Amino acid sequence: MRFRPCIDLHNGKVKQIVGSTLSDSESATLRTNFSSQFSSSHYARMYRQDNLPGGHVIMLGPGNEEAAAEALKGWPGGLQIGGGITAENAALWLERGASHVIVTSHVFHDGQLDTERLDRLCRLIGKERLVLDLSCRWKDDGYYVVTDRWQKFTDLRISGKMLKELEGSCDEFLIHAVDVEGKCMGVDERLIGILAAAGVNKPITYAGGVTDMNDLQLICRAGKSKLDATVGSALDIFGGTGCTYEEVVAFHNQAAE
Repeated sequence: MRFRPCIDLHNGKVKQIVGSTLSDSESATLRTNFSSQFSSSHYARMYRQDNLPGGHVIMLGPGNEEAAAEALKGWPGGLQIGGGITAENAALWLERGASHVIVTSHVFHDGQLDTERLDRLCRLIGKERLVLDLSCRWKDDGYYVVTDRWQKFTDLRISGKMLKELEGSCDEFLIHAVDVEGKCMGVDERLIGILAAAGVNKPITYAGGVTDMNDLQLICRAGKSKLDATVGSALDIFGGTGCTYEEVVAFHNQAAE
């Protein structure tokens, strides 16, 4: 189990927000947990110094391209990039220094997985440079992938069968438990169990709900050490009080031994 650090960007600044409150509606209220005084490259250099590869830079809406490029310059080849990635700009972000591009909405259409778009992306950049973001919410009988700032449900249900079918089209999976993401209310153990039992051979990073070090231990235990994990709002470097960055790095190093 590895710790995958994050740099979430909103309006050009490093922030921690409750992702489910993102919306295109002007009347919607965005809930922000933290806004940093430091640049995106500050965090990239810190992750580089502590040898934490595979973290993700996420552009939450427009106006974040400059800050994202700055983060990638802070650690060329060490970070992944997501948020508005399409077949038209994926290669550009790889040229700017991303190790992988993270894609969600672009490979869905009318609530369905668009296999033609997915195949085109694989041809353009290679599946070894692609991370599929299958962030999901609970609905009726299971977890379904959500797109468009996590507001629209698709028909794609998270299951071992589905993940096995898609692992041939990507290098990794990133899966946020959207219902708990950014709320520091505890992780989604039910979803973690499903992901751990999937039996795929590609890395899966779980994100969402981490409150303290006990939650990281739970992810490791319930995930049978098969899942990587992201910590956001609970970290002291993002204004949190649940766990320190040093604790999480030490946990990462111990788990890697």
